[in-house]
Amino acid sequence: MRLFAGLPPNDLQNIALQVSVRILARGEYLFHEGESSQGFYLVQKGAINVHRVSATGKEQVIHVFRAGESFAEATLATEAGYPADARAAEASHVFLVKKAGFLELLKRQPELALRMLAAMSSHLRILVGQLDDLTMKDVETRLANWLLNRCPNPNSDAPFMLELGMTKRSIASEIGTVSETLSRTLAKLRKQGLIQVQQKSIRVLSPARLTLLLAHHLGEV
Repeated sequence: MRLFAGLPPNDLQNIALQVSVRILARGEYLFHEGESSQGFYLVQKGAINVHRVSATGKEQVIHVFRAGESFAEATLATEAGYPADARAAEASHVFLVKKAGFLELLKRQPELALRMLAAMSSHLRILVGQLDDLTMKDVETRLANWLLNRCPNPNSDAPFMLELGMTKRSIASEIGTVSETLSRTLAKLRKQGLIQVQQKSIRVLSPARLTLLLAHHLGEV
């Protein structure tokens, strides 16, 4: 787990004493917005969709957390409960790091507190990036940006295969649209020879060409 990478074995053993395991089927909820916090979570396997639902019932994905990532750390410092819903986007195993026991560890080991601050800072950058994405003027621009953010080298001409591991509905929600519009936009990029769409993957034929398209949409070229 990235959050605890490099800690000495004794520290890891103390943390492990505060951990319980949850096994979730796809679509099963881990927690709902407003529920009292039991602690924060680490994804061992699978993917957890953290989202909020508006008064009109529209779901907005905050982030999909995958193996090695942590989330809900901020609830350690508040009694307000979880600020969003969390649901398994696929069959998942997660570790719950229990709140009371971990807070006691933080008092004795300040380094752990610094690691938690770093994790929360990373989550804040995700939210700021998402806000930037949603202010982009159209779905094609947001989708191109979403795809490029997952390419190891956005300036490469070499094809890149992106394994989705999530439904089109989840992707659509993450970029601020609906499934039907996402499908039309994927088809448009496919007709332009930029991507190939398979059942559970998207092949970006040339990240560099997609980067050029994004720059054009943003008025940077």
